[in-house]
Amino acid sequence: MRKLFVFQLVMFACLNCFSQNNNFISLWPQKVPGEPKEKRDPVFVQSNDNVLRISEVTNPVMEIFMPEKVVADCPAVIVCPGGGYSILAYDLEGTEIASWLNKLGYVAFILQYRVPDKQEGALQDLQRAVRLVRKNAKTWNVDPEKVGVIGFSAGASLCTRASTLFGKKTYIPVDKADSLSCKPTFTMLIYPAYLDLGKDHTLTPELTLSKDLPPFFIFQTVDDPYGNSSLVMAKALRDAKLPVEFHFLPHGGHGYGVRKGNPAAKAWPILAETWLVENAPVLK
Repeated sequence: MRKLFVFQLVMFACLNCFSQNNNFISLWPQKVPGEPKEKRDPVFVQSNDNVLRISEVTNPVMEIFMPEKVVADCPAVIVCPGGGYSILAYDLEGTEIASWLNKLGYVAFILQYRVPDKQEGALQDLQRAVRLVRKNAKTWNVDPEKVGVIGFSAGASLCTRASTLFGKKTYIPVDKADSLSCKPTFTMLIYPAYLDLGKDHTLTPELTLSKDLPPFFIFQTVDDPYGNSSLVMAKALRDAKLPVEFHFLPHGGHGYGVRKGNPAAKAWPILAETWLVENAPVLK
């Protein structure tokens, strides 16, 4: 009973923060495109595995995490938690990732994209998020030319879609922000899923590769049930002579974020930090 009471207090605090905290930026000022439900606060669900989940999003927002010391023209990273397009693993693949990015000096934005089962809405949300970060870059000391994305599992699928389908108009423009590019400057895929939905487990058909794609960082493990996704994506990028760094470790499974006790969770942030320094360095 005590654990349930504590959980309820946390949920109450979370719900209050959405209406009071200026760190939350609503993506859509009026009606959310294609969303049949009215806007409301996200729905949190109780968990027994130490993961804070959001089970429904009808009012997509970004939560802003600023590093302790903000430098001018800082790169920004939009974080897309996973959850099978059904839920968002909000702390495991959201707030904990933003904290890691802040320690490296990056401005982080956690995207609460639409769930459950709203893949087209999720793509609209990420496209809009990239544009909003660029439009408000000065407010957050962000370099508008260095707005990247990082995703986990289904969130990595979403990041891949945004990084390959940036020429696709998915919604009617809302304001001046929508005149800006929605193409991420760099893309990081951590244990991606759903990238091999083509015939015989080949590249998912909607993913269109062109010479204009951003550089990719891909990390996964052999024992991940979705491991073929990274193999297929890395091969497709290589065959197209597009920039990609790919790491495929033996053990780790799926859904570990940066939590201690998992070899993959220990390895990928070190490799990713080196890649970020090369592709989107924070200028001291």
